[in-house]
Formats: sequence, structure tokens, C-alpha cells
Amino acid sequence: MSVQELRVLVAAAGAAPSLHNSQPWRFQAAEDGHGVLVFADPDRAVPVADPDGRGMLLSVGAALFNLRVAAARQGLPVEELELLPGPVTADVPVAVVHFGPRGVPDETAELADAIALRHSSREPFNNRDVPETVIGELIAAAAAEDTVLEPLEESEARRVLALVAEAEARIVADAARLAETGSWLRGEPSADGIPMAALGPQDHEARVPVRDFTGHGPAHSQRFEALPQLVTIATRGDTAADWLRAGQSMERVWLVATAHGVRVSVLHQAVELPDTRWRLRNPEAGVGTVQIVLRIGYGPRGAATPRRDVEDLLRGAVHAS
Repeated sequence: MSVQELRVLVAAAGAAPSLHNSQPWRFQAAEDGHGVLVFADPDRAVPVADPDGRGMLLSVGAALFNLRVAAARQGLPVEELELLPGPVTADVPVAVVHFGPRGVPDETAELADAIALRHSSREPFNNRDVPETVIGELIAAAAAEDTVLEPLEESEARRVLALVAEAEARIVADAARLAETGSWLRGEPSADGIPMAALGPQDHEARVPVRDFTGHGPAHSQRFEALPQLVTIATRGDTAADWLRAGQSMERVWLVATAHGVRVSVLHQAVELPDTRWRLRNPEAGVGTVQIVLRIGYGPRGAATPRRDVEDLLRGAVHAS
């Protein structure tokens, strides 16, 4: 793996979504030059909203999947993927990617073009349903990462929306959480955080519980879709390794959706609170822990958010081969 190839991989990884666009990841070439060490960056944690690091590892998992896609595009097949989540520190990798002999790109390489097009859309979607054929591809994408994607029928969607709305109301009423969220808002150009221009409107009918990042209520509102189309992604367990799997699954699903012109936004509020996260479970589905709630549909792509330079994401020396 050359220095330039490593930079391409890290640039793709750095384009992944993260809680508050905190970008809590760093990368280092393996000593043998045939792999990449993936680190979480605790200095970029969001500890009030994410005290156990769940959201941080979901974000790192998404970056890890982008790295895998970029490697596939370069003809670097992933021979082995080690998930090594112990206590998260700046100096201990949470994952190691080992590359096999260079060869023909695998099927994940087809998602590479979607990385630059993937944005979170906080805008209203239209009332056109995502076709069942596309939903089937999203289910398969999640299954490929050892997770379960469940499309929610109307009654279950309304139940989950109510939980998200409950969590949103509690978050907005929590001064510490609101202050932390506000610290990631950016009025001026920045390498991280959420530009004020990317916040989007609130739902005029209050059917879609869009996150209120400022705590000041809606600056403006629009009419959102009558019944948002929701899917959840669940893992069988609830360990740090499961959080990494969920992040990889989310990004794989998101890239497949993007390739089909489907927009995505994350309704993360209910996942942040332990009791509402537990209540997200659908007992009839027999699945473990819901890690992600996604709203999907057709509408505006959503605004791009800033990204840190590749040089800021690299650790240690690069070993070319």
C-alpha cells in the first residue's frame, strides 16, 4: 500500500457521518504496510450525549466501512477485519484492517462513488414510498454486516416517532446536553461541527421530531411528509464490537440508499437515552438492541458538512510497499 493509497483510504473514511459531525477517528498504517489501524479519538467525544461511547463507535464504524469501500476500489481486498474494542483510549486501536494480495475489486467497490454524494437530509421528503425492491437491498446490506434492518409498518413507525419526540423534548430541556450540542454548532467555516445552514427546518405539523440543535425552537418550519418512512438497524448483542458493526451497517445501508437516489436522515434522540433506547425494541421482531433509527425517502440531498484534513487524521509513520 503506497502513501497515496493510504491517503485516499483515509479521505474516504473521514467523509463518514458522526454524532454532531465530531469526526472522532484517526488512522495509522500497519507496520507491515498491508493494513490500517483504526482508532477512536476520545478527545473528540460528546460525553454528555454519549457517555458510554456508543455514538462514537457507531461513527468510527461508519468511517471503517468507507475505508473498506475505498480499499476495494483500489483493488485492496480486506482479508481480515479485527474488531478490538477494549477501553477506548487514544493509543489503542478499535479495529485493524488486514489487506490480502492486490486483485480485482469486490462488490463493495461499486459504492465508492456514493461516498461523496452521501449527506444527511434534514429537509422534508415527498410522500413517495421507497420501492420494496430498494428496501430489499437495504435489508441485504444490513445483513452483510451481521445486523438486522427492519422497515417499520405504520403502527410501529408511529410508536417509534413518539419515542423520538419524547427523547427530543427531554434533551431540549437538559441544559448540559443543550450546551454541549451548541458547542458543535458553527456559524463560520470550520473543519468540523454542524454549520448553521445545515440545520434545516422544523416540521410545521410536528409529525417528524427533527432535532432542535439551538434549543430556541424552530427558526422556520415546513410541512414534512404525512407519515415518515422509518427503518431501524439492530444488533444481536450490545457490546462495543456491536456498536462498530452497527456503524458499518448504517454506512453500507446509507451508501446503497444514496446510489438509488434515496435520502436519509438519522433520528438519534431516542438512542441517546437508555430508557427510550430500550423501548425502541419491537418485542415481536425478536431482535436484540436497536442502535439506529433512519428516516428514508425522496427529497433534497441535504447540505454538505465540513471535514478535517487527511493530515489531521493520520497517526505515526506511513510504510509504503
